[in-house]
Amino acid sequence: MGTLSIRSVAAARVAPAFATLALVSLLAGCDDSGGLAGAGPAAPASGPVHLWPGRQGAVVPPADPGGAPPEYVKGIPPVRDQDVHGVDPVALVQAEVRARPKADAGADGMPPGTAASIGECGTRDAQPEACPVLAPYYRDLTGDGKDELIVGIEFPDSMMSVRVYTADEHGRLNRIMATTQTVITVDLAGRDVILRAPSGNNGYELITAWSWDEKQLTMLPTREQIVRVPGRPHGPANPHGPGAGRPGAP
Repeated sequence: MGTLSIRSVAAARVAPAFATLALVSLLAGCDDSGGLAGAGPAAPASGPVHLWPGRQGAVVPPADPGGAPPEYVKGIPPVRDQDVHGVDPVALVQAEVRARPKADAGADGMPPGTAASIGECGTRDAQPEACPVLAPYYRDLTGDGKDELIVGIEFPDSMMSVRVYTADEHGRLNRIMATTQTVITVDLAGRDVILRAPSGNNGYELITAWSWDEKQLTMLPTREQIVRVPGRPHGPANPHGPGAGRPGAP
């Protein structure tokens, strides 16, 4: 039994070594049989390069921690429970026009003809479709669980004033956004108001996201992006029309 035990131990030690040699022999032939092979040295990673490191850059002043003063709307009674759904958007804009009747620039600026049309909205002789104040939208933009009121005012030449109002704990309406642009579309994405407008470069448009800033207590343009306008694909409009496929055809 002792001789048999020694032989068993020797065989157990030789078997792993033989299996290792067999595996090495098998892997040695992988290159010729289509197996894994090295791809050569990897290209070095290329990170951003800071140009002109010795130049003194511009300094961005920090935001005012006190926040911007609220722009409360005068002439509108307070709302109950901060619910803006019961506010008449036409009466709201009319109150702003009365407060600044000759404003032609800034957040309240508008053409005199538009201001006159707003004053006639809701009168007996006015046509509803002629009122520049568009139907309102509602969305919680500040994150407090209550909707804000979003109003659009049509100006001539595809220009538009987009305004957003919220109600404070006393029910007073506070305008937290007002911008006038040549607008292509207005969208809501989450808690952002997205404006698409023509860019200064042909074939491009400017997309601006307005977001609530809890320190400034107002909506600010937080992101801007210039994107190419999708155009017509290259090639003839009718690939089977006259001259298609002939070299030199116009």
